[in-house]
Amino acid sequence: MPKFEPVLLARVGKPDSQKLETYRRDGGYEALKKALAMSPEEVTNVVKDSGLRGRGGAGFPTGLKWTFLPKNHTGPIYLAINADESEPGTFNNRILMEDDPHQILEGIAISCHAIKSERAYLYLRFEYGKSYRNLQAAIDECYAAGILGNNSMGSGKKLDIFLHRGAGAYICGEETGLIESLEGKRAWPRIKPPFPAIEGLFRKPTIVNNIETMACVTHILNRGVEWFKSIGVPPDPKNPRDAGSYGPKLYCLSGHVNKPGCYELPLGVTARELIFEHGGGIPHGRKVKAVVPGGISMGFLSADELDIPLDFNGPGKVGCLGLGTAAVVVVDDSISIVDVLYNCCRFFSHESCGQCTPCREGTAWMTKILERMRSGHGTTRDLDLLAEVSGSIGIIPGTTICGLSDGAAWPVKNAIKKFRPEFEEYIASGKKTARVPVGAH
Repeated sequence: MPKFEPVLLARVGKPDSQKLETYRRDGGYEALKKALAMSPEEVTNVVKDSGLRGRGGAGFPTGLKWTFLPKNHTGPIYLAINADESEPGTFNNRILMEDDPHQILEGIAISCHAIKSERAYLYLRFEYGKSYRNLQAAIDECYAAGILGNNSMGSGKKLDIFLHRGAGAYICGEETGLIESLEGKRAWPRIKPPFPAIEGLFRKPTIVNNIETMACVTHILNRGVEWFKSIGVPPDPKNPRDAGSYGPKLYCLSGHVNKPGCYELPLGVTARELIFEHGGGIPHGRKVKAVVPGGISMGFLSADELDIPLDFNGPGKVGCLGLGTAAVVVVDDSISIVDVLYNCCRFFSHESCGQCTPCREGTAWMTKILERMRSGHGTTRDLDLLAEVSGSIGIIPGTTICGLSDGAAWPVKNAIKKFRPEFEEYIASGKKTARVPVGAH
């Protein structure tokens, strides 16, 4: 692959990269000026033509989503930005918010113009203290400079951005759960339809986008559609449902790897290249057992599947849910896959909002089954039971309102299918990897 020059991370590490003065010195807010000279429909078409797909996990075409807003609506229309970033192994949004907040704010301002919104809410997880401080300082700078306020950039248009801190719940990454939380209610996802573009925040039309998506919008307006589509992977002509995977992507790399970090690369880089060329390989000469391609809700790649491209289409070819947030977690051959799966199930059981019975009970029971297995009391019937439970919860079988249970089920389905011999060997050996209380059976 030719040498790639970072764009989204280009300013990270520069002195005072968080400040408006340095951002403008590097050409900041020129894309917003360009956008304000265009009609909202023209900006929407530019983003639509670029093929930008949402970076928050679902990969839905961003410009197409904007067109779902009702035509000639009297308003208000809202833009909600998902900065919750609760998917395990994901930290790309945090880097952008901490080190280059104006890049995000410019993308938000452009997007607000495109959807005819005068107000954006940036929903941030509470644990991100530095992100909160840097974003709020950048917002304050924008108001002082006239970029935000009643006369944005002298255009006569009003634009306000409000920073809202959530309570650190994974469910708030789901767009309607986020909207409920913004409204001050328990973050229970809503039944759809109506979808947020028709009836969202405060029952008004609302678009929900991700932090990295907003950063991409800035560069699409600045550099053009052709530039963006020159990066990444075009649609598969044999797959009419593939919308392509264009543009740069921030890949989070963690786990058993020599150089963990956030790497900006074109969409379509393989897991092998990311781990061994950029991440420096596996410590202590060990081998890869499994790789999470995009957050634990996506499932696992086996060691034989590392040449799969990490784009929106690739992971699905080997039984994963998708690319997700591109949070790549490496598991080496010293770790039991039983322990890995237990940690996944325990996380999802804790984070289930409890609204839907299949998710509330299913995630809890999968965790309990794995606890029994780890205490040395598992049977091979437990593997079939795990497969049965994981196949019975989620939007895909039509039993829940949101996709949390699909994300909880996918690593279970994946792990049992790809690593069943290891599970069977673990059970047959009566091995214990958990501390078992006295008297437990």
